[in-house]
Amino acid sequence: MSKLMKKRYIAWPVLALMDFVTVIGFDDIIYNFKNQGLGVVTSWIIMLFVYVLPYELIVGNLGSAFSHDTGGMTSWVKNTSGKKWGYICAWFYWVVGLPYIVDVANSMVVSFGWLILGNNSLEDKLTNSQFALATAAIFLIFIWIQHHLRNSLEILSIIGGGAMFIMSILFVLLTFVALGRGGHVATQPFNVKAFIPHFDLKYLSTLGLLIFAMNGAELVAPYVSKMKDGKRDFPRAMIMLAIMTAFLTVLGSFSLGVFFNSHHLPADLKMNGSYYAFLAVGKQFGWGKTLMYVFAVTQAIYMAAQLAVLLDAGTRMFLSDTAKEFLPKRLTKVNSQGLPINGYWLTTIICVIILVMSATLPHMNDIFNWLLDVNGIVSPFSTCFLFWAFIKIRLNSEKYPSEYVFIKNDKLAVAVGIWCFVATFICAAASILPSDAAYGTAQFTHELILNITLPLIMTAIGITLPLIAKWERRNDIAS
Repeated sequence: MSKLMKKRYIAWPVLALMDFVTVIGFDDIIYNFKNQGLGVVTSWIIMLFVYVLPYELIVGNLGSAFSHDTGGMTSWVKNTSGKKWGYICAWFYWVVGLPYIVDVANSMVVSFGWLILGNNSLEDKLTNSQFALATAAIFLIFIWIQHHLRNSLEILSIIGGGAMFIMSILFVLLTFVALGRGGHVATQPFNVKAFIPHFDLKYLSTLGLLIFAMNGAELVAPYVSKMKDGKRDFPRAMIMLAIMTAFLTVLGSFSLGVFFNSHHLPADLKMNGSYYAFLAVGKQFGWGKTLMYVFAVTQAIYMAAQLAVLLDAGTRMFLSDTAKEFLPKRLTKVNSQGLPINGYWLTTIICVIILVMSATLPHMNDIFNWLLDVNGIVSPFSTCFLFWAFIKIRLNSEKYPSEYVFIKNDKLAVAVGIWCFVATFICAAASILPSDAAYGTAQFTHELILNITLPLIMTAIGITLPLIAKWERRNDIAS
């Protein structure tokens, strides 16, 4: 009885905050504002209704149907398409998340730079190698945190996710207060035409990053089994997440257009834009750098929470029962706290490889932007597995009963699933060309080579791991 009383459950608002940390952040608004300008407001609104809301409710349907599985999307694919496809999904989903883990760690270094220096001079203080070493140190610190501090993930998510949402609301509210006081609008002309995107090849190449900014809801699926009533509460968390996402993307992008001229944006906006934004608000109200420092602290905690969730949930998903027979035994071993510590180390090693590749670019800003571009290519491809699993369960709905059902009509549900699958695949494929380098330049060619080489390396690793596992079984060893 005492054991039952001591069992801890994750409440659905907490899970929504944990998911919010991985799905959308103020930086995601900045990244896409840099790509599309004020026209991104229209893109967000369209995407929210035709993609984001269906996507997050599809995750709710899948999470409810497989509420006892701990592997998340990998378990969904295994249960609907077999073990081999389960491994392919597990490997692919895990490996495409690694560039973003590196980017999150980079963002933490940048946040510390603003906290210590109070400006954007970090790029002048650190060489590319020093930037890479600082990022690698972040990985080591977080592996230690995950290993030694219980509940660190939930604590960081509650503080980081809550604080970032509050800062985002504050930014939006202060923007409208400034406008009400007759504040100047930086984007001119500030009319309906400014909100219309330029629908060309360049626009199509940026949609992958737009999708990347909004995906990740499935990362918290392994925690469905830790909820008191996962079948009922997990969809609630998804709905709360969709509302938070809508608020931040639409109103946040609008507010950026007030403080930045969307027709002439700084080259380093993706790396430093969030800090520029809060500096601009502080200047508008005569607060100096105070608001920027508050945001820098929030950003550091938020990125720490994001790194904790990504390291833990992503690694758990990859090393779940879905992939065990295809992986070396030592890799799937967990410690006394149930943490896949060797999986964390493998993650760190591969992230260091990504760092070394990125360090070949000329400037820190180029490193930051390239890592984002890579995410816009590979991450949406992995999301296709999610829609495939949804299509499969709705084609056989009697075989996969669910307390929460997204769209009662199976045929309509399958049509929505196919739409999401096709749209995701096309946007990912269109993003292969570098979007932050001019066509025909040496840097464009360099980044294009990196875009091709990195996936090939990851593919080689994905093929090697099952071969090692097969060799282990043949020789009956576990190392």
